[in-house]
Amino acid sequence: MHIIAVGLNYRTAPVEIREQFAFDESLLPLALRRLKETKSILECVIVSTCNRTELYAVVDRLYMCGHYVRNFLETWFGIPREKMKDYLYIYEDRQAIEHLFRVTAGLDSMVIGETQILGQVRDAFLKAQSEKATGTLFNMLFKQAVTMAKRAHSETSIGENPVSVSYAAVELGKRIFGDFRGKTVLIVGAGKMSELTLKHLTGGGAEKVVVVNRTFEKAVELAAKTNGTARPIERLADELAQADIVISSTGAAGYVLTRDMVQQAVRSRKLRPLFMIDIAVPRDIDPAIAGLSNVYLYDIDDLELIVETNLNERRKEAAKIELMIAKEIESFEQWYKLLGVSPVIRALQEKSAAIHEETMASMLNKLPDLDEREITVIRKLTKSMLNQMMRDPIMRVKELAGERRGDEALGMFTHLFALEERLRLAEEEEAAQSAADKKKDASSEPEERDRKHRVVVAGSELLAGS
Repeated sequence: MHIIAVGLNYRTAPVEIREQFAFDESLLPLALRRLKETKSILECVIVSTCNRTELYAVVDRLYMCGHYVRNFLETWFGIPREKMKDYLYIYEDRQAIEHLFRVTAGLDSMVIGETQILGQVRDAFLKAQSEKATGTLFNMLFKQAVTMAKRAHSETSIGENPVSVSYAAVELGKRIFGDFRGKTVLIVGAGKMSELTLKHLTGGGAEKVVVVNRTFEKAVELAAKTNGTARPIERLADELAQADIVISSTGAAGYVLTRDMVQQAVRSRKLRPLFMIDIAVPRDIDPAIAGLSNVYLYDIDDLELIVETNLNERRKEAAKIELMIAKEIESFEQWYKLLGVSPVIRALQEKSAAIHEETMASMLNKLPDLDEREITVIRKLTKSMLNQMMRDPIMRVKELAGERRGDEALGMFTHLFALEERLRLAEEEEAAQSAADKKKDASSEPEERDRKHRVVVAGSELLAGS
């Protein structure tokens, strides 16, 4: 068996392409079932976010499996293969495993070290598991990836350094005020950057928000998002005297906040510090204001310098996580190699148990006068002899399975102990049980399965036509 990952992300495809490959959450269970039914696919998980769409699959062979997955995407989304080939990537086996670990830990994200993707991968796995699209391999791999990502964020400081301009502004404010409880925020302008910074400030405890904008209706709209107050632009000087934090982001050609205006406000503030963030280009706030007492002024360049510095810090922490990932991959590969040993060991144990029972039965026929105590003692002693004889071979085959030519060693072990027939019967029994379970599921809810099938077809046709 092999593991593959097929997908596209913000690096390989622009947003207008990523939008076309986004899975509708309501149709995701149907997509999982359809993907699971695709030829050669044994297990699957679909991760679909605004920045990436990735299909992870356990396949019975590498040859042609990428073709089958691309064919699924072509059918589901109704997008010709030649239009998607330049955007898709495919990873196989160790590369695919490493990619999953890096994605889950936030190392492959647009904002390195972000934690949202961790929850998205976990939810994608749980959804696939609930739809019975996962099995032994992915149940282990995805749980291991999620657990490692949680540990990476708790054991490193990758998430402690802000890497967005809006969040960096908030962190600067904390250095001045400690926290924002009881502080008044004055927003000049009602743009997206102001909204993002305001969101972080109110999340940090800022309680009173006043929005001033040339278009009063937009001021009202932004203020309503934080239970704030809107004021006309004519009230700017009055509000400036009351504010603790000023965020300015307008489209004005000249300075909206002049040195004289701020100096006048400072006189009435009684030494209270004033934190000013100018995130407009061109600038809204006269840079000469920085020379006023108790006024802390930062512009977009100051914030971007902080962001770049913090990105470098995150990259250092990411290097630590890369080492953690390497160890986790080794651990998973070791587990996977031993996974193939389990049926062989089980077959050997069953064979030895059968030999033991046959030997005990033969002995009892030849020695009918033995009492219960004597039979019990003999049974324990002979069983102990068998267990001791098997202990070293079992230990050695586990060691050999983890080495480079483990498959050959396992085959030789199987041949030496003549376990081929037992393994074949065990596989047939497992296949029969699996078929029986599927038949039972099919017979218990035939109408529901037929309904879901119709919805799958309808969903695929709908998406293909959109």
